[in-house]
Amino acid sequence: MRTFFSGLIALALALPALAAERKFDLKDAPIGQPPAGFRSLVTGEGKPGDWQVLLDSAPSQFQALTPNAANYTKRPVIAQLSQDATDERFPFLMYDGESYGDFTLTTKFKIVSGTAEQMAGVAFRIQDEKNYYVLRASALGNNLRFYKFVDGKRSLPIGPDTPITKNEWHELKVQCQGNQITCWLNGKALIPPLTDNSFMNGKVGLWTKSDAVSYFADTQVTYTPKDPRAQKVIGEMIAAYPRLRGLKIVAPKTGSDSAAMVVLGSTVEADLGKPGEEVHQNVFKRESIYYSKGKENVTLVMPLRDRNGEMLGAVELLMESFFGQTESNAIGRAMPIVKSMQTRIQTAKDLFE
Repeated sequence: MRTFFSGLIALALALPALAAERKFDLKDAPIGQPPAGFRSLVTGEGKPGDWQVLLDSAPSQFQALTPNAANYTKRPVIAQLSQDATDERFPFLMYDGESYGDFTLTTKFKIVSGTAEQMAGVAFRIQDEKNYYVLRASALGNNLRFYKFVDGKRSLPIGPDTPITKNEWHELKVQCQGNQITCWLNGKALIPPLTDNSFMNGKVGLWTKSDAVSYFADTQVTYTPKDPRAQKVIGEMIAAYPRLRGLKIVAPKTGSDSAAMVVLGSTVEADLGKPGEEVHQNVFKRESIYYSKGKENVTLVMPLRDRNGEMLGAVELLMESFFGQTESNAIGRAMPIVKSMQTRIQTAKDLFE
């Protein structure tokens, strides 16, 4: 199953450093199906939502040719269609990919119908279905509210009364930097900047309440990428050992012996997240060493162990060769590098921090 989003690196003016941007692109998503890469959850009572990709007339992503031209196009949007009117029912659709710390999340929304409620919002810094922040708009109440769920219980809402029209597209935006949270509706910061320490990172999602039928489009996240420990260690080793021509950390993604191995750190950024090769699997399972010599380089794949000597993964080293290079002296050159890496990565958790 394909995951319908695209990622690119861009300079985000709202953030202090080069940031990554995640756009949720639905152009190839199957109509009438849930969007791939997301998970349907519910807080409170009742059933999870019925989330589907539908075609709807949504604001065009391109500027109109003339000022008076209708700037809408028929294109895929994400819709919550369930009309379960259970009062304390909060269906949301969580993106099951990255967790974000500092980020800006924007989405367009349209509230279509609802008898008990007419709401649409975003959930962010999601820990699970009982712990997260919410920014939502209500067409029945004509208000914008921020609150949080902690252990499934809602905090007191914060936000103003403001007109929210049904069957029209609006925009929500939220920015988190550390413990600072700023919220916008249609480009206006209607809620004063908030300070809260409950959740410092987490996942993001689309949110509704009770029987509200709502549509979402053009959802995107601009965020400061985390530099995982594995990648930091790669950089430290390359700086400390200038004769290293390449370095890679490959390990089971879940920390389980039976899980498929992936590249968690590499001097070649394009390798990150790719599946490990058979040689990595063999070194990991057999706790062995692989050696290969070329004209100018030697390649070693060696075990990476935790502080108790248990297998964490494999380290692939590409080093300069020299006249008289043997497997024995290549291992002797590589061993201090691997040991230095093991002082920095002592548990499976360290690989993913």
